[in-house]
Amino acid sequence: MAYSGKGTWAVGLTKEQLEILEYNFSKVNKHPDPTTLCLIAAEAGLSEEETLKWFKKRLADWRKSEGLPSESGSVRD
Repeated sequence: MAYSGKGTWAVGLTKEQLEILEYNFSKVNKHPDPTTLCLIAAEAGLSEEETLKWFKKRLADWRKSEGLPSESGSVRD
């Protein structure tokens, strides 16, 4: 099942787009490099900016669910 987000940031994306994004986030890479991000964006029919925004917000939600700060950083921060 695709992650729809608890907030409104995923509004406007189709079920298929969410499935593509979520699959890549959970099964492939939570931090895609620019080339991979471009490929994911093309597959989902989104701009690279929209795709990057989704990944950033999804990562923040994932980190929060894991009990981590929403921003990345060292555990020593």
